[in-house]
Amino acid sequence: MATLLLATGEKREISPRNGRKFSLEELQKHVGGYIELIEFSNGHTLVMDEEGRLKGLPLNREATRIARRLGYDYIVGDVLDCRRGEI
Repeated sequence: MATLLLATGEKREISPRNGRKFSLEELQKHVGGYIELIEFSNGHTLVMDEEGRLKGLPLNREATRIARRLGYDYIVGDVLDCRRGEI
């Protein structure tokens, strides 16, 4: 199970349609565009819209808090927090 971190601050628990792995189309639908990944050593991955900043998407405070551990300054738009094996 993964968590969709909405830029509004809301969180939603979601699962892949097939019960195992998210398809590329599912990932793109959840984040609103082409995907970019931030992978963590603990097996978690943040999936975001790679063009989010260019699109002027709103700041995602929770995703930013998580990503700062790897040196990212800020994250925008809706972000999917999932396990690497779900992609």
